Amino acid sequence: MLLKCDIVATACATPGSDESTKVFATTHDFVALDVFFTSEMMSDFSGNRHGAAFLWIIFCRSGIQKRHLLNNSRAEMDRFVRCCGLGFCTGKNGCVEERVKKLMIAALAGLGLVLPSGFADAATVLRLTSQMPAKHHIGQNLLAFKKEVESVSKGDLKIEIYPASQLYKDAETPQAVSSGAVDMGSVSLAQFAGTDPAADVFYVPFLFDTEARVRAATAPGSPIRTALDAVILKTGTRVLWWQAFGGSILLSKGEAIQKPEDMKGKKVRVFGRTLGNFIEAVGGAPTMLSGSEQFLAYQRGTVDAGMTGITTVPARKLYQVMDAMTVTNNADVEFIVIVNEKVWQSLSDQQRAIIETAGRRVETALRDEVSRIEADALKVTKTKMKVVELTAAERAAWRSATKPVIAQYVEWTGPLGQKLIDEAHKLQ
Repeated sequence: MLLKCDIVATACATPGSDESTKVFATTHDFVALDVFFTSEMMSDFSGNRHGAAFLWIIFCRSGIQKRHLLNNSRAEMDRFVRCCGLGFCTGKNGCVEERVKKLMIAALAGLGLVLPSGFADAATVLRLTSQMPAKHHIGQNLLAFKKEVESVSKGDLKIEIYPASQLYKDAETPQAVSSGAVDMGSVSLAQFAGTDPAADVFYVPFLFDTEARVRAATAPGSPIRTALDAVILKTGTRVLWWQAFGGSILLSKGEAIQKPEDMKGKKVRVFGRTLGNFIEAVGGAPTMLSGSEQFLAYQRGTVDAGMTGITTVPARKLYQVMDAMTVTNNADVEFIVIVNEKVWQSLSDQQRAIIETAGRRVETALRDEVSRIEADALKVTKTKMKVVELTAAERAAWRSATKPVIAQYVEWTGPLGQKLIDEAHKLQ
């Protein structure tokens, strides 16, 4: 197996010539390039100023975008070489087929070059993007998955995790994975509402307000989960497992938000259309912001209040920029781990089995632990800021004020949305 990259290209120069060298991508599912380097630059990296050709490999994890190649910057070029070196490749849509590997080996042999040690047996690397910090329970869940996959596969599979939006923000992740820009991603389920609005179902007010109802709805094979997994697969991404994130809360500056009328006129950070409808129903003005943008938005006063998960407060240190937290539990936040479907199909049966088994194991472990994790987060948060836990009467007032959101969701989502609402009402 070969490691993961975006593009394999051959750079051809005329012996004895100082003219620029043109780089062409191979024709096997690769993105076309039209990039020029000077022969002097080539000599720095190939060690052969007038070489007839050499294999150039652009390794994704260097973090350099293709546009950086267009400026002939020697510093950028040098960074590429240090980050990758010769020897690792794959197409943008998945692992390189055996015939491409043979082509590379033949090309190198024809140039009198020797393959790097372990080239033919290198691990399959899957790059995974996440918006959450590594210390958050979502990040820890990914690390547990990585550890099991790499251990069971005995090095045949390697998982590279890029936490805290190092590669992509939450809103960017579905497209990044479906396009093959990155292999895997941990992302909020609601980010798929742009392609299928039904994915917002867990944000319908108070529809999943008990642990039992959440467990039943998210269980593998449940009607709700099966329907959502199916619509996501149509985007070119496969759901591997679900990650329990926890219930939603409200953060505010100054006084705590306790009654629906306390929201009137406030600008509120939200992370989904249905949550925006929730805020509008009680007189607020929703503002869509990604999780990684929260801290600065609160610090700068871009918004007056914000909706997030309780575990995010200590993980992102949001208590440093907000004064109070209200435990509303009006919505259940679910994350999912997705993989590019073409990458998935390119893996061997054994590799897929290892990944599926590890995913199921870490999903169950997190689902069983999330209540304790939330309780611990609540305990820590109480030492940092004012915390309000709604009474039954106060929750009833919020439920009544936001009831119109259910009809808005059904109108937006159509028959599938209505089906999911009906299934949710069957849950105990």
